[in-house]
Amino acid sequence: MSHQSELIAEDIDAYLKQHEQKELMRFLTCGSVDDGKSTLIGRLLHDSKMIYEDQLEAVKSASAKHGTTGEKVDLALLVDGLQAEREQGITIDVAYRYFSTTKRKFIIADTPGHEQYTRNMATGASTCDLAIILIDARYGVVTQTRRHTYIASLLGIKHVVVAVNKMDLLDFDESAFDQIKADYREFSAKLGMNDSDIHYVPMSALDGDNVVNRSERADWYSGQTLMEILESVHITGDKNVDDFRMSVQYVNRPNLDFRGFCGSVASGVVAVGDEVMALPSGKSSKVKSIVTYDGDLPRAFVGQAITLTLEDEIDISRGDMLVQASSGVAQANHLQAHLVWMSEVDAKPGNQYLFKFASKLVTGKLDAINYQIDVNTQEQKAVDSLQFNDIALADVVLEQSVVIDAYATNRATGAFIVIDRLTNVTVAAGMVTSALDDAVIAPSAAVSEFELELNALVRKHFPHWGAADLKTLLK
Repeated sequence: MSHQSELIAEDIDAYLKQHEQKELMRFLTCGSVDDGKSTLIGRLLHDSKMIYEDQLEAVKSASAKHGTTGEKVDLALLVDGLQAEREQGITIDVAYRYFSTTKRKFIIADTPGHEQYTRNMATGASTCDLAIILIDARYGVVTQTRRHTYIASLLGIKHVVVAVNKMDLLDFDESAFDQIKADYREFSAKLGMNDSDIHYVPMSALDGDNVVNRSERADWYSGQTLMEILESVHITGDKNVDDFRMSVQYVNRPNLDFRGFCGSVASGVVAVGDEVMALPSGKSSKVKSIVTYDGDLPRAFVGQAITLTLEDEIDISRGDMLVQASSGVAQANHLQAHLVWMSEVDAKPGNQYLFKFASKLVTGKLDAINYQIDVNTQEQKAVDSLQFNDIALADVVLEQSVVIDAYATNRATGAFIVIDRLTNVTVAAGMVTSALDDAVIAPSAAVSEFELELNALVRKHFPHWGAADLKTLLK
């Protein structure tokens, strides 16, 4: 449902056009169990007039049966829709909700607080621009708070709102808020998080204090409400607009006169006339047209789903990557990455898995576990295997080379998932830190067509070769 607007009644087409052009923000709520994540989202929707009357009546009815807030309406039931969630009063699966205001459109991911469902939290965080870390004012910063903060920082979420909830149970004690703020700052500093991107808000999700409306009970707090932060935080600069990357998801060949390469722009900008290179072949061509459902475009930006046609006939298949022809791009089959292990089956060096980078699926193995990271102390521990919910730095060896960037510079091409080969279950999320044995391809006028073809041939038949081997061969 969208926000209430008089323009809907006056000119629906103008309203839809205005709504379409609003900036989209994705954010998630996370923290320890029973910190009030679902209640906070319910309060956001309720106080910003995002709930239909029949929905509210259904929640009131369900509150009498499943509610945990006494005589008050349990707004958490707006999000916790599974029967098991309502019976236990917890969030199990990631629940997504959509709403908008006059300034922005929002997609909310309500993630579980239980340690058992940490993998669901990592899934919800993977596409978010901002994280709301809820903290129960009575208990302060706890282990799960640190775990979720660490995962959010690993996944490249730059903007964080620390929502100190249930302040009403402490009569909005300013000293308690200041202590939690100091504890969280000490922990976030160890992670290298920018304190200017962290906002601290004292609130009561149950009563609505400082969620959408300013609290009269916390007159000592002069900062923004949660909604004001969500509407004003700057996220445009977070996207990588320098390095064009587009993973080919589908080759569109409806007739003899058209061959288009479909995909979403993962990063950067592409325009008609730009020279692009297809990897792993290394062949280059110029963009002939950028086709969309609504018509051709002169250029396309991050996040847009497009079809590119090229001036030359190049053999490009699903899983190939289109990049700027003038930029250096690393292809590697030996890389180092942070892993968030999500399976109850332990991972050991030498185990074989499937690794999915964008639309490319390759086989490989976990080569070595460098160390496991203690989320509380940041201590690096030597381990022989990875267990459920472990976070570690590991080396991975692939049977084929893939195009990668460091996750810190490009979330789209620096991320991957690990899949069990027998069950087809996703067992880990990975964030690339560096290529350990890479070949950087940067075509220029000095690079011959022969060198490009030789490069592609060697990478196909000798994927274990590194940059030094290729340079020796070219000599």
